[in-house]
Amino acid sequence: MNSLRKLLFSSFLLLPLLKAYSQQKDLPKGWHLLDKSASGYYGISLDKAIEFVRQKNLKSKPVVIAVIDTGIDTTHPAIKPALWKNPGEIAGNGIDDDKNGYTDDISGWNFLGSRDGNRNVEKDSDIELRIYYRFKDKWKDSVIDGSTLSPAEAENYRTWKKASEMINNSRNASMKELKYLLRSFEKCGSNDSILRIAMDRTVYTGAELTNYYPNTEEGKKARQFILNIMSQNNALSFTNVEFLHNYEAYIKNEEQKIYNNYSEPYPYRNFVTGDNYFDINDRYYGNNNIMVSSRSALHGTYVAGIIGAANRNEQGFRSIADNVRIIFIKATNDGSEHEKDIALAIKYAVENGARIINMSFGNPLSVEKKWVDDAVKFAAENNVLLVHASSNSASDYDQNRYYPDPGMLDGSYAPNWITVGSSSDYSSGTLVAGFSSYGKKSIDVFAPGIKIYSTAPGNTYQSFQGSSAAAAVVSGLAAFLLQYYPKLSAVQLKHIIEKSVSIPEKPVLKPGTGEMVPFSELCRTGGIVNAYEAIKLAAKTRPAKPAFISR
Repeated sequence: MNSLRKLLFSSFLLLPLLKAYSQQKDLPKGWHLLDKSASGYYGISLDKAIEFVRQKNLKSKPVVIAVIDTGIDTTHPAIKPALWKNPGEIAGNGIDDDKNGYTDDISGWNFLGSRDGNRNVEKDSDIELRIYYRFKDKWKDSVIDGSTLSPAEAENYRTWKKASEMINNSRNASMKELKYLLRSFEKCGSNDSILRIAMDRTVYTGAELTNYYPNTEEGKKARQFILNIMSQNNALSFTNVEFLHNYEAYIKNEEQKIYNNYSEPYPYRNFVTGDNYFDINDRYYGNNNIMVSSRSALHGTYVAGIIGAANRNEQGFRSIADNVRIIFIKATNDGSEHEKDIALAIKYAVENGARIINMSFGNPLSVEKKWVDDAVKFAAENNVLLVHASSNSASDYDQNRYYPDPGMLDGSYAPNWITVGSSSDYSSGTLVAGFSSYGKKSIDVFAPGIKIYSTAPGNTYQSFQGSSAAAAVVSGLAAFLLQYYPKLSAVQLKHIIEKSVSIPEKPVLKPGTGEMVPFSELCRTGGIVNAYEAIKLAAKTRPAKPAFISR
């Protein structure tokens, strides 16, 4: 997904991202749920919201929410009880009992698998490569007169030109980044050797290194270097051997990406799914394996846990909503998603009763936008809120458009859509996450997205960061509101979440710049979501019918 790549990164994919943010102080587990006046942390005031509904003696009702993502650990003790169960299907009988076209879709569907269930797509190419090579023979060596093209062809030509520019820019940037990584990896190896001799051991963890103090100047410098890079990548629990192994694997992946930039992309998806990609009506493909593997399930498991799972446990984990049924739809992976899969995933979620859809993915280019537009309209017509993560590009979202988006090709604007930026806490040095996008017109709200502690595959819990986490916080908040006020429409949910934001008084650092600006310059509402203020506003709101509007 290019600069969006999953919007939340594994610790090693954070390597290039975090080197500029190494001075952050640690944040406590669950800080994103805290109340600023009570704790000093700029969280969403969840406990105050819970106390509000308790005093009103409101009863919670289950909310069906869909998560479109990479995969989910269906066996995780905190996730398993929250998974949606399709009432029309009998598990494992190999029959499409509810006749919806998706056999044994017990808790969701995988649009990136083979019909026989034996193969699944876990990685894919970047969209700019797919678009460039799709139209290369048609336009590469041609002199194009735009006035002779149909509106649709003209748009495709502009998209192809942008894809070509992106590839050239990516080649240059990737080479620079690879050089940095190779130098850094070499330094890791030499400093690791120094520490092994100084500690008289071949294996040590980052956590153990924090309590080790060398006697020599050489040892002190080696300790500081290794400790810094492991800390920056949230890898203190790793051993030095594991860290270096994964670092090397990451570099090899970057080298492969550079090689891929010079060759036609492999058709990972089409080789597996077997559908006619260019026919949106060929929709009954895939299988019911929504986990696939621990690697695929990392991102989706993490996002789902933030939204709603076992509400709290002894590991310090706590979700936002505690009465949800999660429909999980695998339609993304490590690479750019395909718009057909996204459109059908949205439709599947709506058809199976989802009230909210969380979408933590995005692409800088689009050639099948109408398919997704139609799905978004279908969601609006059926009263479904769409929550979308912005990018991690530290850039102006108004100027750098990502898809899917709420602006329709016909000029209308989806009123059931919220785009989310990532906030942090003052204790980390800035209230806006340094990687977050911003946009006075295109980003609606900010939500905590730094060091959010949540579920991970294999009955584990980890802290990551990214706009994926921020979007999940907003989806969890929307689900929390619907638990107690189920008659609210999608448009009302959006209105309540936006009108109840907490507005920071101090100027904040605009990501990617050294400029201090009012928070109102970074998003439409000028604020960070707040559960307590939102539930109070929900209590005053009368149910109304949803509508599709122009903007």
